[in-house]
Amino acid sequence: MDAPFKAFVIRQDDNRKVASAMATMTANDLDPGEVLIRVHYSSINYKDALAATGTGKIIRRFPCAGGIDLSGEVVESSDPRFVPGEPVIATSFDIGVAHHGGYAEYARVPAAWVVKLPSGLDLFEAMALGTAGFTAALGVVRMEVNGLAPQNGPVIVTGATGGVGGLAIDMLAQLGYHVVALTGKPQESDYLKMLGAAEIKLRSEIDFEKVRPLEAAQWAGAVDNVGGQILHWVLATMKQAGTVASIGNAASFNLNTTVFPFILRGVSLLGIDSGYMEFPVRQQVWDRLATDLKPRHLAAVTRTIAFDALPGAFDAFIRGEVKGRTVVRIGA
Repeated sequence: MDAPFKAFVIRQDDNRKVASAMATMTANDLDPGEVLIRVHYSSINYKDALAATGTGKIIRRFPCAGGIDLSGEVVESSDPRFVPGEPVIATSFDIGVAHHGGYAEYARVPAAWVVKLPSGLDLFEAMALGTAGFTAALGVVRMEVNGLAPQNGPVIVTGATGGVGGLAIDMLAQLGYHVVALTGKPQESDYLKMLGAAEIKLRSEIDFEKVRPLEAAQWAGAVDNVGGQILHWVLATMKQAGTVASIGNAASFNLNTTVFPFILRGVSLLGIDSGYMEFPVRQQVWDRLATDLKPRHLAAVTRTIAFDALPGAFDAFIRGEVKGRTVVRIGA
């Protein structure tokens, strides 16, 4: 395959300033890997916006075609598990940060990073989920393994209007949980209720400066996307043997808390690292995303943009103006 193809490439100039733009690549420019994929779709995650704009130190190798997610069709494979024409998904690991990623019409990746598209999902839905959906589902699965069940009590989701937060609400609600959405955007209450939130709690109702080591016990489970003071409050308000999935740091990567929730209430704080979760768990989580964890409102929370529109899409993510999921149509 020698024909040139389009890619969105992130570079660094002589002054170490990040610059990104549409460019042309060939298969010879792609990184090593056993599986060559014709990319149909990718998606935009907050991490992608940080990388493309240089706002965060995400890219570990320049130049790099961005996009930490991709779905598409196998073109060539030296691994017998994958055959030409087969639909596949590849997310996380070094994709889009140290290995050319999904913002290109073709991608070559190690077979260990590739997942067969499970029955029950199509390639578009796989990217409507993407890393955000995989992360949310992994958090739910980890909490279930730790004993969380609907009869234990309510589950709170912070950063509720974000991609991970919204998908987590939808997944938990359809599993029968009483979900409380914590948000700083009261204007999005109807949106959150549409996803399945039984209650809306506003951040403005909480004085985070006055949170005690233990507060009134309220939650059996929590999905936290923001960190910082909010995670401290979540931990202080967990019920006995409650479980918290720590997924993001949209507010802060710092956590100033006490050991009391852990030693007096038996609270579990689970770190959710979707980036390097390997098999068989990776395939198992994707299989559940195609069945009982498939969000009911996935289409309603997803917008699609053309590949050529990608360069102008990132700033809104940095400003926090985007809710739901954004799929990029690459070569479908």
